[in-house]
Amino acid sequence: MQSSFACPPAHAGGSVDTHAESKEQRISDPRTNDRIRVPEVRLVGPAGEQVGVVSIDVALRLAQEADLDLVEVAPNSKPPVAKIMDYGKFKYEAAQKAKEARRNQANTILKEVRFRLKIDVHDYETKRKRAEGFLKAGDKVKAMILFRGREQSRPDQGVRLLQRFAEDVSEFGSVESSPTIDGRNMVMVIGPLKNKSEAKAEANAQRAAAKPPREAPAEAAPAAATPAAAE
Repeated sequence: MQSSFACPPAHAGGSVDTHAESKEQRISDPRTNDRIRVPEVRLVGPAGEQVGVVSIDVALRLAQEADLDLVEVAPNSKPPVAKIMDYGKFKYEAAQKAKEARRNQANTILKEVRFRLKIDVHDYETKRKRAEGFLKAGDKVKAMILFRGREQSRPDQGVRLLQRFAEDVSEFGSVESSPTIDGRNMVMVIGPLKNKSEAKAEANAQRAAAKPPREAPAEAAPAAATPAAAE
């Protein structure tokens, strides 16, 4: 939980130190608890249930009784929407998601697959399979058509080839940038449907499933009974 519900300090004469408040709370952060300065809010409970429109005093009391925070999640709504939640936990999880997104973005590599406008079936299939491997690994693919001579006067054929290529690999990726002319070439970028971490986890799971199960050690045969000595 973030903070208590005590009112912020005031200067002599009762005016609020807004400068100190702005230092304490970044502009990008939502208003919480006693910083929500509206008469009423549309309240959402901690489990996502719709409580309805209540006064700010009631909303603060309910949040305090639950030992949680009141967070303004939609300030531009009329009335603003506020939710009861653990704001400290919310900020931590949001920071972790942002960190993961940055790591995935940094790890994503742009792989290049080159085509000629007149490409035979075998060469096309080879490049398609290579591109699918890149996409399954979580990397982006830059598909490039290299025009030669008079082929530059037929860009529509290049567009059709790249569109066909995008459809053929659509199980593993989607178009991020449509075919465009880049000098003497035409390029298109396809992004993976799964990020690096998801692709790695899936590959590890497939490898684990492919391993044969370990055999249980054989149990030792019971020892033969020793015959009793004759009296």
